[in-house]
Amino acid sequence: MKYIDSHCHLQFEDYDKDREDEIKKTAEAQTAAIVVGVDVASSKQAIKLAEEHDFLFACAGIHPNHGDSNTDELESIFSHPKVVGVGECGLDFFRSDKIKDGAKQRKIFEKQIDSAVKHNKPLMIHARNAYKELAEILSAKKKEHGEKLRANMHFFAGDLEDAKAFLDLDFTLSFSGVITFARDYDEIVRYAPLSKILSETDAPYAAPIPFRGKRNNPRFVSEVVAALARIREEDEADVQKTVFENACRVFSLHLKYKA
Repeated sequence: MKYIDSHCHLQFEDYDKDREDEIKKTAEAQTAAIVVGVDVASSKQAIKLAEEHDFLFACAGIHPNHGDSNTDELESIFSHPKVVGVGECGLDFFRSDKIKDGAKQRKIFEKQIDSAVKHNKPLMIHARNAYKELAEILSAKKKEHGEKLRANMHFFAGDLEDAKAFLDLDFTLSFSGVITFARDYDEIVRYAPLSKILSETDAPYAAPIPFRGKRNNPRFVSEVVAALARIREEDEADVQKTVFENACRVFSLHLKYKA
């Protein structure tokens, strides 16, 4: 494998007409992928895909906007050998009202933090309009659990101070195709140690240039890696290999990099 898409949703209905074809193309592009659940049903679907393909892995969790899901149902699947992380979970005050829904989201998120520590899995964290609140929660939990609490900040879109807060917690930041067409995150991409950076697509969303406006696919993660190297002004082969190895380390993936 040459690339790892650390966050995609191949189980979503966007792929219902050509899912196996897209998975085949992913393999041909020498790309491994982590298929991420947002509720119980999609988490189970992610696991099924991971069981069927050795280069696919799964995360199981409850997205903050799916708070009606029963987190108790997830406990029995967190220990599945192809579940490599808990999430996506976190806080979202863009789609939901902070005053009305904040306490409920926090309760569900904290429960998943404890599950991640219990099962020795990293968190796949969703954050939208909630970086400060997340940093507060995770800082307290880090003091409680120490190195047992590990996390990746999926689709990182915070500012430099937010980035510093999560890097100080020894978490990784994952960048998407947005960095191929927006310059908002260049400073953060350059600031973060390369050892703390992951690449992702969040497919089917946020396709990178030159596919912007089309359905995103895991194999397009190569465009994200190329953008990381360009922004950092570093050798693309070095960035490609390091980002691959970062994902293997964070999610305990037993894959070999081959250029």
